[in-house]
Amino acid sequence: MNGGEALVETLASHGVDTVFCVPGESYLAVLEGLRRHANTIRLVTNRHEAGAAFAANGYAKISRRPGIAFVSRGPGATNASIGVHTADQDSIPLVLFIGQIPREEFGREAFQEIDYTAFFGSVAKAVLEPIDPADVARATADALTIAQTGRPGPIVVVLPEDVTEADAGNVVVPHPLAVGSAHASDLQIEQAAALINKAERILIVGGELIKAEAATMKLGAFAESVGAAVVSAFRCQDALNNDHPAYVGLLGLGRPPYLKQAWADADLVILAGSRFDAITSEDFALRDSGKTTIMIHPCHETIAQVRPSFGIAAAVGPTLMALSRATDVPSAVRAAWQADLREAFAAYQADAPEALGAVDMTAVIRHVDSRLSEIDHVVTNDAGNFSTWLHRHFRYRMPDSQAGPMAGAMGYAVPSAVGAAMARDSARVVAFVGDGGFMMTGQEISTAVQNGLKVTVIVCDNSHYGTIMMHQHRYAGAGNYAATELNSPDFEALGAAYGARAWKVETTDAFAAAFDEALAYDGPGLIHVVTDIRDISAAGPLKT
Repeated sequence: MNGGEALVETLASHGVDTVFCVPGESYLAVLEGLRRHANTIRLVTNRHEAGAAFAANGYAKISRRPGIAFVSRGPGATNASIGVHTADQDSIPLVLFIGQIPREEFGREAFQEIDYTAFFGSVAKAVLEPIDPADVARATADALTIAQTGRPGPIVVVLPEDVTEADAGNVVVPHPLAVGSAHASDLQIEQAAALINKAERILIVGGELIKAEAATMKLGAFAESVGAAVVSAFRCQDALNNDHPAYVGLLGLGRPPYLKQAWADADLVILAGSRFDAITSEDFALRDSGKTTIMIHPCHETIAQVRPSFGIAAAVGPTLMALSRATDVPSAVRAAWQADLREAFAAYQADAPEALGAVDMTAVIRHVDSRLSEIDHVVTNDAGNFSTWLHRHFRYRMPDSQAGPMAGAMGYAVPSAVGAAMARDSARVVAFVGDGGFMMTGQEISTAVQNGLKVTVIVCDNSHYGTIMMHQHRYAGAGNYAATELNSPDFEALGAAYGARAWKVETTDAFAAAFDEALAYDGPGLIHVVTDIRDISAAGPLKT
């Protein structure tokens, strides 16, 4: 058995059934091992390394298992780095395997040589490089374990070409280790419960580890037991069923006045599995607001960064359940405050500025919401102002139904939809992407076609980098825009050229029929929605 075969044997023994790749000559032994294991491990060929890494992200986010991607050295690795950074900021277990130059060429500025520890060291939990064929199986097993331990994140495994091709001897494949987090002590539960019992207006921020731990039901039960209101961290709206009476909205970009007031009024904030990232915390202003805060997170270092009033480094779900048992029955004040916020959330969703263009994105999202509420589904989204309508008007009712980049990476939506569809083939996956983001990685719709995936891509085309234009408007004034106008292709024709069924929507009334046809089609589809740049976001047009 050579090193490449040992790697594949280790993946198989650890339950890995799907890997994404752009093939390269630097890891031919691994590709041969994957060919021999085609009955147990599905090998998905992507069109770009960023697409492979994003697909692995989407797979991991929906399956709650490590996403696996293989790329070649140098340019292949650097192309994939956006997926590593996204996995880091999103707390996603990802293992990126990189084919490397042979050992004898190290340090000689060999063809496509990179110091991967230096390159990935700030965005990966670890960079591992087995230098002996006998070490490959152990490094692979370690990578899978570390990626899932504590705060999940990306691991990079560098594979010298000769290490994967040489004989590894009599390899003993390491068995999978049970991955779990510490449990809160009785004293910690007692102290946190005392803080909860004193509070009258409790706001819970449900974050990415609620999703990772499949703790949605536990979060809902805890909110009910203490009478708290729940907001989701940025792009974690499926942390709690949005129809739950405790759910009151998203701490995202351009948050509404009622949520700003809710934060001001809250006398206790509980960070439940949220690292309280920059968007959720308003560029850390809320971290520094002096609010009494309980943080429940398995990673000591993450808690130390936030510096809450009280931190519990433990698994989130079991801690919430223990606190439910330890706290008093909620007061009428808490229940009334929760109900008022729920009412404000409903009013916010019901309201919408009037569209200036021929396509009303509010109506588009509401139709998608009404149709997907009836079926198993996943929604992915890219970075861009079009996503503000999705965040405001779509209701996430199912666990593992949202995949959006907390890191704000463009090009995420289409390849992550491929990964999500591989993770849950029963689901209809709908990807929302702007014209700019689609031009970065939209070719991955060809991957969806090749694999017959139930993916529907909705391209929101205003022929601009709209978010940047909005920021320029605020910075330099109306009309003072640079580098934001785009010459969009005919996305309908492009989707058809890739082999997907395609539609073009230029009026609001035309969208429902196109989307319903796309849902009825058992394969990839693309809907080109032509929008008006004047409708810059769900908050309304730019102010002059």
